[in-house]
Amino acid sequence: MTKLLEICVDTADGIHAAVEGGADRIELCSALDLGGLTPSAGLMRLAAEAPLPAFAMIRPRAGGFNWSVEEIAAMETEVLAARAAGLAGVVIGATRSGRLDLAVLSRLIRAAEGMQVTLHRCVDLLADPVAAVEEAAELGIHRILTSGGALRAVEGLERLTTMKEAAAGRLSVMPGAGVNAETLPQILSALNPAEVHASASSPAHLQEPLTRFGFQSQAARQTDAARVAELKALLG
Repeated sequence: MTKLLEICVDTADGIHAAVEGGADRIELCSALDLGGLTPSAGLMRLAAEAPLPAFAMIRPRAGGFNWSVEEIAAMETEVLAARAAGLAGVVIGATRSGRLDLAVLSRLIRAAEGMQVTLHRCVDLLADPVAAVEEAAELGIHRILTSGGALRAVEGLERLTTMKEAAAGRLSVMPGAGVNAETLPQILSALNPAEVHASASSPAHLQEPLTRFGFQSQAARQTDAARVAELKALLG
């Protein structure tokens, strides 16, 4: 079975690079340097016109995943905006007291009716990510994006394997974080995942005075079509 490559992007150019490089799916974000926030309505519309499915990150701010009442309402509206734009799925997460917040996740899943749902890397902050697999499966979530609780997926392979075993085919455990041409072969050998997640990015061209005025991050990166293609080739 062909393995799927999901590429996270946060610009229109990133969408084009993912398509050009042969990605199978896009995770659509803003502010990837913050781990990904909800993309704009305009970027959602652009992604919906791309020739591959796009999932919108639903995360209204940087920081943790214990959401206020107002933020939950905002996320529900963002899910509905992704549906209205014609996107294929959403990427969500919510925690409380070191566990998944099942009530919030259920509310967002209801709003995403008819769409694919990915549980994002909030699971990597949980006391027991393996237990979260069972809860996610019961909620009807389609996949979990995770590094196995490590900073990079290649360092979390033991827990990723345990999570995949716990999933027992009910959902996909998709490794992400630090996935590149150097680490992917080891991940494939140890985990044999059905799909993988990567940024396939390279440093962006920094421009003065944009960086000096704070309009461009010193750590800015951009999706690289050649790196996407390299990962896709490794997946076979």
